[in-house]
Amino acid sequence: MTRTTELQQQLQGYRLTTAEILYHLPDHPAVLQSFIWQQLDIAPRFPVLRRFLDFWVREIEGRLHSVRVASVGLVGPAEWRHTAHLTRLH
Repeated sequence: MTRTTELQQQLQGYRLTTAEILYHLPDHPAVLQSFIWQQLDIAPRFPVLRRFLDFWVREIEGRLHSVRVASVGLVGPAEWRHTAHLTRLH
């Protein structure tokens, strides 16, 4: 079994995904706690995040309140910009 590197995953469309998970403390349900999760995932379906949230609901006592998700691609096509001035050193 071969393991893909993070660069290979990014070339396959994975993006750096950050989720802020708010959950109720088990002993104090009126109090919310924040948990930050960050992983490479595929937008917009986010299968890795969904697996983690399914695990959370199944195994962790803190009931979920809300999840905010941000995602950005780290690897993309090269940008070409036209410049009006060219300067040479030496």
